Amino acid sequence: MFQNFEVTARPEQGPPRLAQLRALMQAEGLAGFLVPRADAHQGEYVAPRDDRLAWLTGFTGSAGFCAALLEVAGVFVDGRYRTQVKSQVDLAHFTPQDSLNTPLGTWLKEQLPEGGKIGFDPWLYTTGQMETLIGELDGSAIELEPCANLIDQIWPDQPPAPDAPVSAHPIEFAGQSHASKRDQLGKGLAKSGHSAAILTLPDSICWLLNIRGADIPCNPVCHAFAILHASGAVDLFIEPSKLVDLGDHLGPEVAIHAPSGFMEAVAALEGKVLVDKQSIPVLITGVLGERAVLGQDPCALPKACKNSAEIEGAVQAHLRDGAAIVELLAWLDAQAPGSLTEIDVVKRLEAFRRQDNKLRNISFETISGTGPNGAIMHYRVSEESNATLEEGHLLVLDSGGQYLDGTTDITRTIAIGSPGEEERACFTRVLQGMIGMSRLRWPKGLGGAHIEMLGRLPLWMAGQDFDHGLGHGVGAYLSVHEGPQRLSRASTLPLQPGMILSNEPGYYREGAFGIRIENLLVVKEAEALAGGDDHRDMLDWQTLTLAPIDRRLIVPEILSPEERAWLNAYHGEVQAKLSGLVSEGAARWLAKACAPL
Repeated sequence: MFQNFEVTARPEQGPPRLAQLRALMQAEGLAGFLVPRADAHQGEYVAPRDDRLAWLTGFTGSAGFCAALLEVAGVFVDGRYRTQVKSQVDLAHFTPQDSLNTPLGTWLKEQLPEGGKIGFDPWLYTTGQMETLIGELDGSAIELEPCANLIDQIWPDQPPAPDAPVSAHPIEFAGQSHASKRDQLGKGLAKSGHSAAILTLPDSICWLLNIRGADIPCNPVCHAFAILHASGAVDLFIEPSKLVDLGDHLGPEVAIHAPSGFMEAVAALEGKVLVDKQSIPVLITGVLGERAVLGQDPCALPKACKNSAEIEGAVQAHLRDGAAIVELLAWLDAQAPGSLTEIDVVKRLEAFRRQDNKLRNISFETISGTGPNGAIMHYRVSEESNATLEEGHLLVLDSGGQYLDGTTDITRTIAIGSPGEEERACFTRVLQGMIGMSRLRWPKGLGGAHIEMLGRLPLWMAGQDFDHGLGHGVGAYLSVHEGPQRLSRASTLPLQPGMILSNEPGYYREGAFGIRIENLLVVKEAEALAGGDDHRDMLDWQTLTLAPIDRRLIVPEILSPEERAWLNAYHGEVQAKLSGLVSEGAARWLAKACAPL
């Protein structure tokens, strides 16, 4: 299987490791040390070698950090992980903190009123993060001290660096040659007066060069650094042993170097060098000095705005992925409550996905949470937490596949037996939010922050909400979480045609149940209305995800006529497109699941 269910970290492992870290801090004259969930490439996901936060604290979420001081250790997480962190760390030694309401600098000043040196690994913090922290510490006697990574010095069985082979991404799926991409971006650098740009994000480098790797679990990317020159040439810093299967794919304008030569090459750059402060390690900007010009990763927007081949690939991947989901839902519906566990569902879903020969991996570890586990937004089922699907419970099933032609991410909440009335009412509000965003037309120029409230409005009107973004960007056989596009109040970046985003409102009642419904959408030019659009250019969505929404959980009376019409039309499309791709038994089930409401 792609997924395993081992327990990867335990709360009781944290205290002795924290004691080791504190002893080393004292020897180094430090009052504290920062441990982020990050690597030198600054992507969202890290290889096992770089999962220092989990090793130290036991917390396995995809975002967060620990500020370990001599007397207290804060584990900072956002709202997605508020419930999870309490069960994964030893609360007698680690104190969870809300990273949105308690800035790190504010917390440090409260804990260290007399000041002190706080050590950090300059490879693991970006220039933007350091700017923010320095501002928060203004007026205090606290000093930030770049140093070698202390965790690496006390982690005796730290895994080796990943070394998976790199492959070429076929042009039929990429839709544009890497020579064309390099030329296009190089001309952009020259026009803006930059001599080069430094790339650290694995998905940016893989997109630019039409390559894929396997250095990060579930993400088809490789660890590398790159310098893109205004000429369109690229210096790629990567272990040469990873490239044995590439042949002449990269060509003469992409020079291969060992990673050990990267910083020397950075130091030798001349002219203005573009760096993205949200992803560039502070160590690199320190070496560049005044040559560093802060801006956006030049790959970010072109990568986000999928071309026609990438969009068609996503359409085809979602058809096949939808068929696997239907097979799973039909099978699940035939099982009696109490006869299955969360892991049983994950295994069967992966088996259905594996029937497609274009599947390369899952796009993240499947979230299969029933009852109270469903209220843990990014729950990871393990052999120890594995729960039985009981009568009256809900199952939150969030999963995805990495296919050669696209990346999928879908969530369905499923009734086990007969659901309760409160659960049905909450589910219907979540569905209303999902439908509201799906139906939206909006003027060009708006970003996620301007429209994401539509996915929350039905919940707000009932005094409810959820603590994660409404949607994230998704790559094309790349990272399932892709920036810069987001449906979030933190994102004002204008949405543009070709961007793929998730639409995933939810509701979570701690200790009771969770609900989430998620489809992927692609931004497109809106067709003009019969009466015109008042001379405005408008955008809307094409829904990519195809799978039934559990009608047993819907309170029809709550839906408006327009919402009901949308749902019936969506289910009609699901049945029309998937019925010929599934088994006879699943097709019969699908017809009932998609019946008009």
